[in-house]
Amino acid sequence: MYAIVEIAGQQFKVQKDQKLFVHRLEAAEGDKVSFDKVMLTDDNGKVTVGAPVIEGVAVNAKVLQHLKGDKVIVFKKKRRKGYQKSNGHRQYLTELVIEGIGAGAKKAPAKKAAAPKAEKVTATAEKAPAKKAAPKKEAAPKAEAKKAAPKKETKKED
Repeated sequence: MYAIVEIAGQQFKVQKDQKLFVHRLEAAEGDKVSFDKVMLTDDNGKVTVGAPVIEGVAVNAKVLQHLKGDKVIVFKKKRRKGYQKSNGHRQYLTELVIEGIGAGAKKAPAKKAAAPKAEKVTATAEKAPAKKAAPKKEAAPKAEAKKAAPKKETKKED
């Protein structure tokens, strides 16, 4: 039996007792983790495909250790320009061992609470008085304001 599951943003094909390296998880070493984003399962020829995930199925795993991957060298060069840039990094990884594929934590059915919410909305609407809009003051047009202002006269001396 195998399954295709999403772990830390990547999809993996996993089987029972398989060890795999994934991007660093927040779980401590020795913790058991469960992944419920199972896209596909195959049980001896019986294939189940989710749309997008299969409800009620989870992959259970145990965290073995946290470690760093091999060093990756990134080298950039532009020929005849004298440009060379060397950079590198080591990816943080988590080693997992798959303990089983099967029924996971089933979600509780959604509660029907739409009718009481509608009653609360109508009750609050009746209690709160409607606010009246304050009367707006009419602003004087700008053109009239300019005409009303007295002009300053400048006297020229001869």
